[in-house]
Amino acid sequence: MTAIPEITLNDGLTLPAIGFGTYKLNGAAGVNSIVSAIDTGYRLLDSAFNYENEGALGEAIRRSSVPREQLRITSKLPGRHHSYDEALTTIQESLYRAGLDYYDLYLIHWPNPSKDLYVEAWKALIDAKKWGLIRSIGVCNFLPEHLERIIDETGVTPSVNQVELHPYFSQEKQRAWDQEHGILTESWSPLGRANNLLQDQAILKIAENHHKSIPQIILRWHFQLGALPLPKSSSPKRQAENLFVFDFELSESEMQTIASLSRPDGRTFDQDPARYEEF
Repeated sequence: MTAIPEITLNDGLTLPAIGFGTYKLNGAAGVNSIVSAIDTGYRLLDSAFNYENEGALGEAIRRSSVPREQLRITSKLPGRHHSYDEALTTIQESLYRAGLDYYDLYLIHWPNPSKDLYVEAWKALIDAKKWGLIRSIGVCNFLPEHLERIIDETGVTPSVNQVELHPYFSQEKQRAWDQEHGILTESWSPLGRANNLLQDQAILKIAENHHKSIPQIILRWHFQLGALPLPKSSSPKRQAENLFVFDFELSESEMQTIASLSRPDGRTFDQDPARYEEF
């Protein structure tokens, strides 16, 4: 396998250029899938308090043969715990659930703007980082106005903004804003979810040209955009296939063909961060 490139965040933490999503990987089967992913070569593992699998993630880390310090472990703060004290308690609870001393990356899962507590949540993450509970702090699903506000009110810029990003919803403006402010864009649902992306004929044609699968083409597209994709699979074969995306390159015209598939209503679910509320 070609070595996975590394990305350096604005606070100096390094992440591999592709990670492993763990949504719905729970219990014993989830542990086995996550151990398989680590054995296959994934070093960035993405979880969340609301996935209710931080325990499975921690168990997989303990069972794997890879030293903890070589892994990059992410979790996320849920919307119902944005108030400062609750946020700090939740971060501690996240660590206890996983049996970890620290998270490499901890993110606010959604801004929940109608509750208007995301600045308070951000201040809690800043302090948790100072106290050594977290190495790097970021956000998910934050629009430019949310990002501007937390930066203006605290002076601390997130290292990461994890957003829905796939060829049907390419987030061009959001990616540009993040990049301009030194924030890495991570992609959730990088291969689409509950849509027809994996049967797309335009991408299939590109895949045939490169003797690759459609998922490999899409993941390579993310990498060349400068985004970090977090594909999820419980299949060891697909887990391995998803890592083989660093031994070829898409041409400019192929990148444009994929970019042309994006549409304004391309969100897989109706989760607009301007109004969506996560419990």
